[in-house]
Amino acid sequence: MSNHNTLHDRVKDILYSITGITLTENKDIMIANRLHKLKRDTKYKEDIEKLLDCIEKGSYVKEFINSFTTNKTHFFRENFHFVDLRDRVLPEFIKQRKEIKMYCSASSTGEEPYSIAMTTLYVQEELKQKIKVSIIASDIDTNVLQYGANGVYRYSKSSKEFPDWIKPQKYFKKRIKKNFADEEILIKIKPELQKMLVFQIMNLNDSSYPFLDEEFDVIFCRNVLIYFSNEDQNNILKKLFKHLKIGGTLYLGHSENPHELIDYTKRIGQNIFIKTKEYMW
Repeated sequence: MSNHNTLHDRVKDILYSITGITLTENKDIMIANRLHKLKRDTKYKEDIEKLLDCIEKGSYVKEFINSFTTNKTHFFRENFHFVDLRDRVLPEFIKQRKEIKMYCSASSTGEEPYSIAMTTLYVQEELKQKIKVSIIASDIDTNVLQYGANGVYRYSKSSKEFPDWIKPQKYFKKRIKKNFADEEILIKIKPELQKMLVFQIMNLNDSSYPFLDEEFDVIFCRNVLIYFSNEDQNNILKKLFKHLKIGGTLYLGHSENPHELIDYTKRIGQNIFIKTKEYMW
């Protein structure tokens, strides 16, 4: 085995031990790039092996996590889930004037939880009725959590991110940042959306989560399970499920499945599952 492979295997082992994330075999270029980023971010002067020694002893762990987590996201990704939230879930709560509590389990830079918030405001405006809404958004990467809390995004007029029923100008303030060559449009989430969200650091690989049993009416766990082994995916889902109310909705990513929870849910759409009974484990 080459030194290159030994180093990359060591990185995979450290990443798995800290986060539970499993890197597949064909990630060598990605690992090399992120090791370079890690050295740059930590300003570490000695060789990478010594830096990994430090991480194993508890130093630079935050920087290591932030370098090796993937943050691919955009507003209203997999829009059919937001349509289901708009048409099926939210009207029931609003008609009954019930509080709704939602959890976004891998919020990345904030586009997903803000899409949940925009959908909620849209339905309240359509039905001319307000209810109390709270959304907890968590991630393991502190950099993306700060980005999401700041709520400032680049915007292009040719962007197809927003569905036709969402008018971005209702939910964002526009600013133009003048560069030497061109003008870049930045949009900032309005305070009424920001106050619906709480961003917090959380590791899905932790043995338990800091929530109450059956705390949430809706859980989004989309496109994060793919970074874990099948066994770890199953365990994460079981932990999340404990915090979802009976009758609550679980949204999974397009290539993810509910594993052992399948018999405790009713599938009602594309990776949309309603919790029908408690899972005992």
